[in-house]
Amino acid sequence: MEKKSLVSINDLTREEIIAILDMAELYSQKPRQKVLEDTLVATLFFEPSTRTRLSFESAVNQLRGRIIGFAEASSSSVSKGESLKDTILTVSNYVDLIVMRHPIEGAARYAAEVAPVPVINAGDGANQHPTQTLLDLFSIRKTQGTLENQTICMVGDLKYGRTVHSLLMAMSLFNAKFIFIAPPELRLPDEYRKFLKDKNLSFQEYEALTEENIAEADILYMTRVQRERFSDPLEYEKVKNVYVLRNALLEHTKPNLRVLHPLPRVNEISTDVDDNPKAYYFQQARNGVYTRMAIISSILGKKPENAPEN
Repeated sequence: MEKKSLVSINDLTREEIIAILDMAELYSQKPRQKVLEDTLVATLFFEPSTRTRLSFESAVNQLRGRIIGFAEASSSSVSKGESLKDTILTVSNYVDLIVMRHPIEGAARYAAEVAPVPVINAGDGANQHPTQTLLDLFSIRKTQGTLENQTICMVGDLKYGRTVHSLLMAMSLFNAKFIFIAPPELRLPDEYRKFLKDKNLSFQEYEALTEENIAEADILYMTRVQRERFSDPLEYEKVKNVYVLRNALLEHTKPNLRVLHPLPRVNEISTDVDDNPKAYYFQQARNGVYTRMAIISSILGKKPENAPEN
């Protein structure tokens, strides 16, 4: 995928995904390297972020690259009325790669079309978040030993959750089964239900988070109900605490089950889950650094220092 932008998880083949995960594994074994010593990366975050922005910056810094950019739109010329096109074309003069988060769906695709340098989508509205998906895949493979034939249970905001949408499409390449748990207001959009049906992949849908509904899951993927996606505050208040995962609910789940969460957590996972060996969300966040090292390296045609000769 050298010199290619990463806007959607669908931009990658199954083989490219596996190659990135293999490279991320190498970086997990030796994170501090000089692979990006001659590289400058811009992080353009038009929407607030903690984990994604800092893990990208950590990834670049640990590989000895340099970072420029902004953490919110108000600190850029967008606040003066500059167009997205002008921002992207201007910043492209200064860097080798752009990492961008934007609240509008499709903004990353547009940026990739106009930019003369590769663009990595760090989240565009409720649409896609491909780098989160790759770190989720890395975490699934790390905990389960394989991506094949996994049963993935997704809970919470399945309507606006871009991490859910991206992960669903990626896991469809590995013959996954799905369990969806959401209130009617936040159920999986019809387009993704049709996507699974067209691929003859099995899925079940429930409204209740119960032991019975998660009994077969290998991965329990919890999500936050995203206040920023609701135009009506009353609608958000109605569903914000609809699911809370407590430790007792995990007692009779499969031994290999791991709980993932893209973070930030609000109330959907009780803190009594944190010490359970099945909780993996903080390790998952750490995996984001290794995965983003691999993504940047792949796009820029760089190899880890500890890569095999062949």
